[in-house]
Amino acid sequence: MRAERDRRGAAVAAVLAAGLLLGGCSSSPSTPGASSSDTVAPGPATASGGATPTAAAFRAGVTPLEPLPAAVPAALAPYYGQKLAWQPCDEGFECATFTVPLDYEHPAGGDLTLSAVRAPAGSSGGPAGSAAGASGAGRLGSLLLNPGGPGGSAVEYVEGVAKTYDSGVRARYDLVGVDPRGVGRSAPVTCLSGERMDAYTAVDITPDDQAEIDALVAADKEFAEGCRQRAGDRLGHLSTVEAARDLDVLRALLGDEKLNYVGKSYGTFLGATYAGLFPGRVGRMVLDGAMDPSLDALSGNRTQAGGFETAWRAFAQDCTKREDCPLGRTEQQAGEQLTALFRTVDAQPLPTTDGTRRLTEAQATTGVIQAMYADFLWPKLRTALADAKAGDGTALLKLSDSYYERGSDGSYPNLMFANMAVNCLDLPAPFTGPADAQQAVPDFERTSPRFGRDMAWMALTCSYWPVKATGAPHTVRAAGAAPIVVVGTTRDPATPYAWAQSLAGQLESGRLLTYEGDGHTAYGRHDACVDGAVNRYLLGGETPEQGKRCGA
Repeated sequence: MRAERDRRGAAVAAVLAAGLLLGGCSSSPSTPGASSSDTVAPGPATASGGATPTAAAFRAGVTPLEPLPAAVPAALAPYYGQKLAWQPCDEGFECATFTVPLDYEHPAGGDLTLSAVRAPAGSSGGPAGSAAGASGAGRLGSLLLNPGGPGGSAVEYVEGVAKTYDSGVRARYDLVGVDPRGVGRSAPVTCLSGERMDAYTAVDITPDDQAEIDALVAADKEFAEGCRQRAGDRLGHLSTVEAARDLDVLRALLGDEKLNYVGKSYGTFLGATYAGLFPGRVGRMVLDGAMDPSLDALSGNRTQAGGFETAWRAFAQDCTKREDCPLGRTEQQAGEQLTALFRTVDAQPLPTTDGTRRLTEAQATTGVIQAMYADFLWPKLRTALADAKAGDGTALLKLSDSYYERGSDGSYPNLMFANMAVNCLDLPAPFTGPADAQQAVPDFERTSPRFGRDMAWMALTCSYWPVKATGAPHTVRAAGAAPIVVVGTTRDPATPYAWAQSLAGQLESGRLLTYEGDGHTAYGRHDACVDGAVNRYLLGGETPEQGKRCGA
């Protein structure tokens, strides 16, 4: 949908994909590591379950990301020579700030201040040692965590998950989070007021006539112009490549020779970009809920629509077996009734108990998509759909609001703004205007009968972005890097399993770990097999055996 996000709550993150949908994702409302956002239908695996790169991953015209020179340029030496001044903050954590150049190619042109947080090794609760074993072992350095997005706050994520992370990992690593440039506490981008964001989330994203197309285009233009006015020069320097270079500055300031890293959803794109730029500085790296950097924006949006369709089918199959399912008794009936409900709400938005706000079709769709990120949300979705069929849109609106992280006071965090800003910079827009989007609808609907139309039109936003994209599709080989563990979930709604297969195949040292199950991302959610394999790797460097599969 319009933004990838992370849920904070009891320490969980959930990022959805916005605008470019291909953009990012993050952890889902669950335990450390769950994520929410990107998708494609599962691709075939080899007989052994190993990585099978998709043809798109190596198609003509997609070039590899080239590494940067190993030596730090003299102009950047002052940034690498800073000293972090950690101070107590936020109930038991330590916080620090550091500066990076706005433009790495012209570092004299101004700086950005980035914010980081850490839970020092052994300080985040729980005894040393775990199923992976850490008793009596020494500190391993820093472990940087990123929940996804783009736009998810790594600072808030670390503060949320530190006490629930594996005790062995906590005992031996400082858990560190840095908000990427433009995000959270790091020179955050803002674009619209809360009132205008309410209007933006409600605008019709399945236009039926020219008036509705004009309204959608006007909303996208207003969003883009708001970002231009409020962000200024920053808007052209929020790319993932620049954020990856920021990570290398922080790595040096932390005193680590290698970057140890766990990235979720969009965090996998950030981590893979780091590996491509600095392969010799890769330590123990886990990329969970992987994105495929070789895809262009159009392909990514379309395949992600297929991922949400896969997740919807899993929900429908589960729902129709339950007494409280409001959508019939077969998967076909469930799909038909959902489509009928969307049409009803499109014709007449539903009343809610939230003041004068009514549930629009766009918000109803967002609410359903939000629940695809984690199967523990499925009971809430069944209730919300039953209420909506009875004429009350309150519960679906709450799911939609949680997707956007709308506060009870009507405020919005900068998640969605940063999401769009990064996505629109990382890849050229898939469409030049509404005629292109309209032409793409049939192809999107073939991929996803339920959500294809919405996602085709949602891909229009970057068409009006005020700065030109600086990135392009590419592969990441990271030649010479230490082993990199790529985790893929077979029915992930936001980052399709085929993306994990492709990324693992592109990486020279990639090792694919498969979780057969539902939800966005796998590590730290609910599977002891996945957790054990990842923890053994983080603590002892033991990579999962080739073709390892976990789950049902």
